[in-house]
Amino acid sequence: MNDHYDFLATEEKWQQRWAQTEEFVAQEDSSADKYYVLEMLPYPSGALHIGHVRNYSLGDSIARFRRMQGLNVLHPIGWDAFGLPAENAAIQRGIPPGKWTLENIATMKKQCQRMGWAYDWTREIATCSPEYYRWNQWLFVRMFEKGLVYQREGAVNWCDQCKTVLANEQVIDGCCWRDGSEVLEKELEQWYFRITEYADQLLEDLDQLEGWPDKVQRMQQNWIGKSVGCAVSFPLEDSDVTIDIFTTRLDTIYGATFLVLAPEHPLVKSWLDDSDEGRQMSRFVEEMRRQGKEIRTAEDTEKKGVFTGRYATNPFNGRATPIWIANFVLMGYGTGAIMAVPAHDQRDFEFARKYELPIQVVIQPDEGSLPAELEQAVSEYGVLANSEAFSGLSSREAQERMVEFAQSKGFGEKSITYRIRDWSVSRQRYWGTPIPMIHCPKCGVVPVPEKDLPVVLPKVESTRLGQSPLANLPEFVNVSCPECQGEARRETDTMDTFVDSSWYFYRYTSAHYDSAPIRDESVRYWFPVDIYIGGVEHAILHLIYMRFFTKVMRDLGLISFDEPVSRLFTQGMVLKDGSAMSKSRGNVVSPDEVIQDFGADALRLFVLFAAPPDRDLDWSERGLEGCFRFLNRLWRMLRQFQDGNETSAAGSRELSKQGRALRRKSHQTIRKVTQDLERMHQNTAIAAIMELLNSVYEYTGQEEPDEMGLLREVLETIALLLSPFAPHFCEEMWETLGHSDSITVSPWPTYNPEWAREEGISIVVQVNGKVRSRFSASPGIPEDEMKALALEDEKARVYLEGKAIRKIIVVPDKLVNIVVGKTDN
Repeated sequence: MNDHYDFLATEEKWQQRWAQTEEFVAQEDSSADKYYVLEMLPYPSGALHIGHVRNYSLGDSIARFRRMQGLNVLHPIGWDAFGLPAENAAIQRGIPPGKWTLENIATMKKQCQRMGWAYDWTREIATCSPEYYRWNQWLFVRMFEKGLVYQREGAVNWCDQCKTVLANEQVIDGCCWRDGSEVLEKELEQWYFRITEYADQLLEDLDQLEGWPDKVQRMQQNWIGKSVGCAVSFPLEDSDVTIDIFTTRLDTIYGATFLVLAPEHPLVKSWLDDSDEGRQMSRFVEEMRRQGKEIRTAEDTEKKGVFTGRYATNPFNGRATPIWIANFVLMGYGTGAIMAVPAHDQRDFEFARKYELPIQVVIQPDEGSLPAELEQAVSEYGVLANSEAFSGLSSREAQERMVEFAQSKGFGEKSITYRIRDWSVSRQRYWGTPIPMIHCPKCGVVPVPEKDLPVVLPKVESTRLGQSPLANLPEFVNVSCPECQGEARRETDTMDTFVDSSWYFYRYTSAHYDSAPIRDESVRYWFPVDIYIGGVEHAILHLIYMRFFTKVMRDLGLISFDEPVSRLFTQGMVLKDGSAMSKSRGNVVSPDEVIQDFGADALRLFVLFAAPPDRDLDWSERGLEGCFRFLNRLWRMLRQFQDGNETSAAGSRELSKQGRALRRKSHQTIRKVTQDLERMHQNTAIAAIMELLNSVYEYTGQEEPDEMGLLREVLETIALLLSPFAPHFCEEMWETLGHSDSITVSPWPTYNPEWAREEGISIVVQVNGKVRSRFSASPGIPEDEMKALALEDEKARVYLEGKAIRKIIVVPDKLVNIVVGKTDN
């Protein structure tokens, strides 16, 4: 055995052996309980970073742990290979995106294997391969046939930096989710998925996600944004047109002193003429077009508007109500028009104050009354005032009666709206799944027949920002209509890359199946995903889309369940110098360099030990070196055991006191590490193993000559417990201890409750609630014995002399409280 731990040679040795034996290839086995471990698949951006290492090491520790517990584990990996970053990088380098992507995949795959993650590489997928995106197209066509796909022109989120459309979920604080540049509005013809058809299901089925963090569930609930209220029509004066509004506070309608339309509202467009008011509105609309939606609606954004010169009639009181256009109203929520009630909505209040518009109080508190001049809006429910026949009613009762009144008069009805909008999936870029639709002058929009799928993305030498090269390829665009055989035009938009990642985890179960996107028997065996690990930043992007796709696939008859993931775990970020690691900040640490200097196992240990997995981790060279020293310290103990074991034989007598203490610590550690891994507390699990090694060092030098069998037992326990975190090291350790089988197929150790129990416990003795003494006893000591020992305790007896014992209170295994008082004499 070498004097030092040669981590480079050891890791290479075991990686080669795992590959040769296909150690982690998963097979369906109806007689075995399964466990599906999944991490969010990486984007092949060039190389892995430490954030990847943390995410995938977390998943790997669970996959190895469950495998050793006897479960049939599926732990796959693939590549989210389409999308803007690859295309932009390829444009900058003047090379095809496919070439760039495949080179990155090769690099990152090598890094994954160098980390020793226990992936089933036979199931590897790349979403940019025709074998995969063929099924994107197949699903698109099936959804089109089911009425869940449509095309229309409308205002879209346009990232001028990326030169493409973004879904609402991809706009963060008015900026592009990927590059942070300002998002504008643009009118384009787009393809949409009717995700709103599933809004109620997405909301209601959150109850099924008991293993998901509350934070993620709240984020999804807020994004879906279900609101129950009333739709009311305000007739436009001197016109047959009505302006439809939605409100959750119909009880305040008598306080509506003006209406506000979104700059994108269709009526506004019809009013943009050459009049002074038309030109003024045009300038305002153009200004709003250049301002992101998130910025327009932010609380600290100044409220801006322009009067249209037009009025509508409030159908409840018949009053003429001025119509304004304002920045804080959007077409993406409700109808794009609101009734403004400045006395009872702070946003409306600020706008009314700025433009000197009337403020009418119509809700009084249950007790007292509001002043005539308000300093701010009062939004609480109360009692109606200044509301004609409804005055005096409570807000809730008034809402019910007002809805009934509006419905009876034909100008309103109960309604439900959602914040979530249909998912815009068209992208005006090259590097994505071609949308499998054909435009025929005679037949309209026709899907590509299944026999002609996939529509393969043609190879191009280079692309340009701002347009897809597909539109300039006559051999791609010009096709025959599948129905009439006439001349037709192929769709040149590609799909949003989030389509790729919305169902990839199903494809892993039958990665090479050629007859359908998934194989029914495989999905039924492996699903649901038992644990899914990734960042919380995907809560309202990928995680809503994947739930939507699951429900669509269920309704297409592909699967039979509602939700794909039983348990979701969101890990923290890796920080360096107080900021998240990123190339733009120049604070990225290369895993390759760390592995070369310290080994993959030391890196894995550090990223799992340095912080709780759900918290952010600060990168630390000192912490990394500490984990490296721990492995070498364990290696030296193994060497010391090997040397001693050559001259010492195991004895059969009872263990010494020191031996019993070490065995007790070993079984306590088995219990703790097992519980910690169940709870995703990898950091405390590793800490417990480190403590056990300290106990081994304390024990050596005191051990009896015939207790080497115990030392072997404890070292084997350490190897088994540590193997999910440092698998190469532990394989070498296991082999050194004389085992011929891989540690990965060895059973997880179980603890003996008797051996884990402390030999002696400390019992507190109180007199009238004050601690007076302590004594040692065996765990489980009977209460009568506890009382007797407490009464006999010399220190306690001092406080009992001359006193009458009124009561003795016993807390098993913890304390005896003797309650005394004056004697009766």
